[in-house]
Amino acid sequence: MKIGFIGTGIMGKPMAQNLQKAGHTLYFSEHFMPAPADLLGDNGIALANPKAVAEAAEVIIIMVPDTPQVESVLFDANGVADGLSAGKVVVDMSSISPIATKTFAKRVKETGAQYLDAPVSGGEVGAINATLSIMVGGDEATFERIKPLFDLMGKNITLVGGNGDGQTCKVANQIIVALNIEAVAEALVFASKAGANPAKVREALMGGFASSKILEVHGERMVKGTFNPGFRISLHQKDLNLALSGARELGVALPNTASAQELFNTCAALGGSNWDHSGLVKALEHLANHNIRGE
Repeated sequence: MKIGFIGTGIMGKPMAQNLQKAGHTLYFSEHFMPAPADLLGDNGIALANPKAVAEAAEVIIIMVPDTPQVESVLFDANGVADGLSAGKVVVDMSSISPIATKTFAKRVKETGAQYLDAPVSGGEVGAINATLSIMVGGDEATFERIKPLFDLMGKNITLVGGNGDGQTCKVANQIIVALNIEAVAEALVFASKAGANPAKVREALMGGFASSKILEVHGERMVKGTFNPGFRISLHQKDLNLALSGARELGVALPNTASAQELFNTCAALGGSNWDHSGLVKALEHLANHNIRGE
């Protein structure tokens, strides 16, 4: 299949590589920055802008940081929308506003193309290993057409509902992840301040009901102090902003989501916007005046 892929960052690049390994030809836009050299060759072609990518491809995948970037890629001059026609499919795998997604989908469908929102969870490791969870919003026929591509990038692939529902699911995911990170960080800071070895505490907890993927992966990052992303705190702040703004519109209280966001804000104030989100522990260390790594 001829696939346009716009956004080859920490997540996007390994996702694109997994599609290439399966034999698909990918088209990359160089409107923002040059395409990574190791993606180019017989099945990797660089084009000038998103319009050219949309004209060349059957499916156009977008994997960029936030709502304004998706809107720009789609609808700016020489954007994807200018190159769309009937039969093409836009798949936005970024994590953005569910409300904006519904508007974007409507505008794309006016060109005769179809639209899926398909945000992912699983981080850089999941992108590299093709084990991402993919949460999809859109019609079933388009989902079934694109599912073979999703299968090359992920393992847990779910059609959640219509356009926007995939993004809503991703916001819910980010609430759960943030609160789990906060819980693990609080537990390790508490244990360390009480005099216990946080690495041994984590090891013990991994065998009980408190065990989780967050405790396994991010707990180890906290203990070792390896806060290179991963998934940047600035991006998780963006996702929780979507949760909190949506909650205000819906009249829903998200008190612990708000407290997690304040801890991420503390990390940003400490210069940690680009830390991995497991770096939330450093905000709690700052408040406790105690470093669990003895630094």
